[in-house]
Amino acid sequence: MYLVTDAAAYLTGRWLVERAVHDLRAGTDGSFRGTADFRPDGPDGVLRHVEEGELTWDGVVHPATRTLRLRPRSDGTAAVSFADGRPFHDLDLRTGRWTAVHPCAADRYEGTFTAVAEDRWHLEWRVTGPAKDQLLRSVYRRAD
Repeated sequence: MYLVTDAAAYLTGRWLVERAVHDLRAGTDGSFRGTADFRPDGPDGVLRHVEEGELTWDGVVHPATRTLRLRPRSDGTAAVSFADGRPFHDLDLRTGRWTAVHPCAADRYEGTFTAVAEDRWHLEWRVTGPAKDQLLRSVYRRAD
């Protein structure tokens, strides 16, 4: 693992993303390929995180995007929120690994972030509940 003293500084820039998506309940698989940009968004140090790319599901390709905001803290950690400001999860990569939990209605999202190197990190989301049973595995590689 790669120790990260400042999550916002580490993530700033452009990343290439490859994601495997598994619907464990339906037994179907898909994939996402695209980019993730972490760019300053205002004077308070907040980063805007925008992912854009293509989701291939059941042989059909769909455009896909999501936007999050990352608010750095003075201790090197960060608070991640949805684009509309609702809280999502904390992020602390000082040990190189972090697990975040987010309840979404009756479903539970558990994400494990692993800093592998200066230019690569992994994210795995396990989603369980009455509406979903999914596993999403992402690899981020620095593009710039």
